[in-house]
Amino acid sequence: MIDIKNLRIIVLKQKEEIKKLDGTIRRDVLDEILNWFNDNRVIILTGIRRCGKSTILRQIMKNKDNYCYVNFEDERFLDFKAQEFEKLNEILIEIYNNPKIYIFDEIQNIEKFETFVRRLQDEGKKIIITGSNASLLSKEFGTRLTGRYKPFEIFPFSFSEFLKFKGIEVEKDWSYKIRKRVEIKKAFNEYLESGGFPEYLKTEDKEYIKDVFENILYKDVIARYAIKKQRVIKELISILATNISSTFTYNSIKTTLNLGNSITVKEYISYLANSYFFFELSKFDFSLRKSLNSPKKIYIIDTAFNKITGFNFSPNTGKNLENVVYIELKRRKNEVYYFTEKNECDFIIKDGAKIRKAIQVCYELNKENRDREVKGLLEALEKFNLKEGFIITNEQEEEFKQEKKKIKVVPIWKWLLEKIE
Repeated sequence: MIDIKNLRIIVLKQKEEIKKLDGTIRRDVLDEILNWFNDNRVIILTGIRRCGKSTILRQIMKNKDNYCYVNFEDERFLDFKAQEFEKLNEILIEIYNNPKIYIFDEIQNIEKFETFVRRLQDEGKKIIITGSNASLLSKEFGTRLTGRYKPFEIFPFSFSEFLKFKGIEVEKDWSYKIRKRVEIKKAFNEYLESGGFPEYLKTEDKEYIKDVFENILYKDVIARYAIKKQRVIKELISILATNISSTFTYNSIKTTLNLGNSITVKEYISYLANSYFFFELSKFDFSLRKSLNSPKKIYIIDTAFNKITGFNFSPNTGKNLENVVYIELKRRKNEVYYFTEKNECDFIIKDGAKIRKAIQVCYELNKENRDREVKGLLEALEKFNLKEGFIITNEQEEEFKQEKKKIKVVPIWKWLLEKIE
């Protein structure tokens, strides 16, 4: 329990701190979030720690009036209980002069917060909440606020945001200007290696990324799920991180980790996925049962984590390139699968009941891999009756027809910036 005097001090202190806008570039998702302020649904921002959720909150505050703010990540809220929400609300009304917009950072740290949020919503308040764990959208929360919230997944910087951060302007018809293409290609190579965590890009301090990783591991995974086998989950992370874009089965990892059953592996990976550290990609099959039972592929939230000892695949590999494409597809809110029969296609995109796009990714199309990459794409195009497909490479660009299918080879930096469909 926190007494009302100390609670008031915390709120006042946070009010001063949140005013210190750090000058970070305007996030691409901000306009879409602001468009939802005329709707009465709760806005939920979820994403990995330090990806920029709190900065987006500051940017919202720059565009709105009559708001209040509480950051529950503050260690002074460790003893805060759900029954104290009414006391907190009285202080917020007092300090912020009867606010209409309630902004709660990391509110998932407080058990049964959903009831308070629901009550504020019933009173006509606009609510924005953030969380660094997908369990924020748990079954309980969904039950209490069914149809009454709008979720946004927040990621580290996209490549276009990275360019803004670097002060590189993407001019009209930039792709036809040689000097600009060279500048953007160079910037992409840096982005591929450094990733998109805003604070890391300011300092390039590897210790910062290590701290982010350890906070995720110990706070969002080990502590949240009361994991006792810490050695096992650390070894699991190392296995997954060094096998990005590769297929795996829970049984194969179980054997590698010398565990008694694969359920532990499945649960631990789900915990890491809930913290937005890793993403599992399923194989597409018209049979849901077959899809669930097929091997998965694994991707990591940001290539910055390659800086950590053990996450050591080369920064300029097809694996990293494929990882960037997958995260961008997620950022664009696509429903993504991989597809394989005789050959493999890296990504297919499902829209409703229909597969509408097939994408292959490789660092470079050459004599050794061209036949394999094209066959994998053609197999998917034929299977789903698509007229054209994409091969995303590091810098090659061409267009050709094969087996009556159009294949567009696109450099990744152009695909990222022009959102080529």
